[in-house]
Amino acid sequence: MSSLEAFIRGLPKAELHLHIEGTLEPEMVFQLARRSGVGLRYESVAALRDAYQFSDLQSFLDIYYLGAEVLRTQQDFHALTWAYLLKAREQGIVHVEIFFDPQTHTARGVCFDSVIAGIWQALEDGRNQLGITHRLILCLLRHLSAEAAMDTLEQALPHRERITALGLDSSEAGHPPAKFAAVFDRARELGFLTVAHAGEEGPPAYIVQALDLLKVSRIDHGVRSEEDPELIARLAREQIPLTICPLSNVKLKVFERLEEHNLERLLDRGLCVTVNSDDPAYFGGYLLENYLATAHALSLSRAQIVQLARNSITASFLAPADKQAWLHKIESFEANFPSP
Repeated sequence: MSSLEAFIRGLPKAELHLHIEGTLEPEMVFQLARRSGVGLRYESVAALRDAYQFSDLQSFLDIYYLGAEVLRTQQDFHALTWAYLLKAREQGIVHVEIFFDPQTHTARGVCFDSVIAGIWQALEDGRNQLGITHRLILCLLRHLSAEAAMDTLEQALPHRERITALGLDSSEAGHPPAKFAAVFDRARELGFLTVAHAGEEGPPAYIVQALDLLKVSRIDHGVRSEEDPELIARLAREQIPLTICPLSNVKLKVFERLEEHNLERLLDRGLCVTVNSDDPAYFGGYLLENYLATAHALSLSRAQIVQLARNSITASFLAPADKQAWLHKIESFEANFPSP
């Protein structure tokens, strides 16, 4: 293990942009398919993995939704979440804020209660057995109607104590945040925090809508904010976090090469940038791999890597005292790690 990998692995970190369905590895797809008797169009794990060649967000979503077909029972959702948490522990992740897409499952006849119960029990097991704290974020599928989104929000109310925030994901182009303003108004009235995917494929105007209409606490992705100088200045001034996913951005052709990514430029301009893995089973790496690849491609300094870890804590929905405790541990770890 290189010194850089040891440093990043040992650095306490939070992951704030992680779709739990996007951690479904091909091996688990086949395992769950056998258990539930679901037929697959791919003959082997290798054939399925070979299909992970994407030209844009929609080409990824097509196969992402296909994989989700094998998730049927509470046991399936528990197994999926637990597998991710075991990887998280290995990579120095101390806190996770996980997205889940109930509409992906309820549309197939899977009970909402089964989805959240399996995920939640695994998260609680992770807290008790692995020491990883958590928050759960319900994401709405933006390619579906606002009416369907409102219905999903209402379905979530019996589980209000388990869900911290409402989010917005799926196909961004042609589905502006404004479409869901009334749903997010209702969510905030109910006490939910709000976040939204914006500025990945969609224009900077979508980020502005997410801020002004959905009143989000964080922008998920947000890399196209660089196209609007006024927006960049606002994001820096208001310290609105961006949950950036570098390997995802390259895999989905937002950037052709990681060396071209604007993460360092945004960081240098004072934005609260964080590193995350998005859908790691499909995009070639979990959080550690995202940090490592980005550090190499952009020649990040140790101080910049530490700042990214600090940002992940400050941008989280942890209580202030918990944030301060982890920031102190980051400072202590850095101070005691051997100089390169």
